[in-house]
Amino acid sequence: GSTYSSKVFRVTFLTLAASLTVPLLGVTVLLDCPIDPQPISLKEPPLLTGVLEPNIKLRKAERLWENQLVGPESIVNIGDVLFTGTADGKIIKIEDGEIQTVARIGHGPCGTREDEPTCGRPLGIRVGPNNTLFVADAYYGLYEVNPGTGETKMLVSTKTPIEGQQLSFVNDLTVTRDGRKIYFTDSSSKWQRRDYLFLIMEGTDDGLLEYDTVTKEVKVLMVGLRFPNGVQLSPAEDFVLVQETTMARIRRYYVSGLMKGGADMFVENMPGLPDNIRLSSSGGYWVAMAAVRPNPGFSLFDFMSEKPWIKRMIFKLLSQETVTKFSPKYSLVVELSETGSYRRSFHDPNGVTVSYVSEAHEHNGYLYLGSFRSPFICRLNLQHV
Repeated sequence: GSTYSSKVFRVTFLTLAASLTVPLLGVTVLLDCPIDPQPISLKEPPLLTGVLEPNIKLRKAERLWENQLVGPESIVNIGDVLFTGTADGKIIKIEDGEIQTVARIGHGPCGTREDEPTCGRPLGIRVGPNNTLFVADAYYGLYEVNPGTGETKMLVSTKTPIEGQQLSFVNDLTVTRDGRKIYFTDSSSKWQRRDYLFLIMEGTDDGLLEYDTVTKEVKVLMVGLRFPNGVQLSPAEDFVLVQETTMARIRRYYVSGLMKGGADMFVENMPGLPDNIRLSSSGGYWVAMAAVRPNPGFSLFDFMSEKPWIKRMIFKLLSQETVTKFSPKYSLVVELSETGSYRRSFHDPNGVTVSYVSEAHEHNGYLYLGSFRSPFICRLNLQHV
């Protein structure tokens, strides 16, 4: 009797499995996929050893202004006054612990995915030579904001195509000391910021641009970058570093000197997906990682990079919000030397204190950590790590 019942069980199980699989496959074939992913070749992630050895140094950071602001992506200082742009479209200042709205580029309502294009999303923010703020708004373009009056002035509008390309996701910017040139990234001419996961998964390419504040001209300097993200001028202003998020690497573009107009690799095969990059007081650079590629361990990102069909399946069946929930909350900030070698790394393996870190901004011995999602800014005392 037992062989008979096991046979029945097997037949029942296989029938059940087939009856579930066939419609699922059918549905998967028929469903539209929002993305058209290309295979991406990545090297095996670097081992997290030596200066990259996991630690819990980021847990020494303190959370500031918790639940009083949301998604403070990028941070700057004018004296001891702090400025940041938030997920509800505002550019805010924090003075003596008090939060005030300085300006907004878009208009309400804000809060949902649908609102984001009209609400606006200030991302990269920098201080110009006259203590005005230069802001990259993902949906509206490049703006100059007077922090005293709140007056905003459009410099580059996303409504104007540049060399035939639409700017769909203006992301970060870096400004020369004289305020003449602004180098900025457009992360995609196809996807908007609210669809950044599609952009990461699809691996489409876009560019690095230059805006001249005197001639008002916009030039495309580099194309073919996969998710160009954070940008930073070197201290000597002879090159710009641009993070290529989907490729886990940093490219270098020369803006002056003998190499002007040339480009090379600054750091490749990083332990995570780089978001923003900022100067460190030692002459090097702080790089915040939007996600980590664990080694030893399993990197889902690397696993899927060569397998576009898996990405298609996932995005046919699941929303971006659902997929985001599966991404590990590992926070990592690395400091690079001026030549691109790793100096030190600060980790928070489960995102206990610091989560979704987008930028590390150094000011007066502290590292201020921006985040594209968290409702706070973290501050780490560099003397204590």
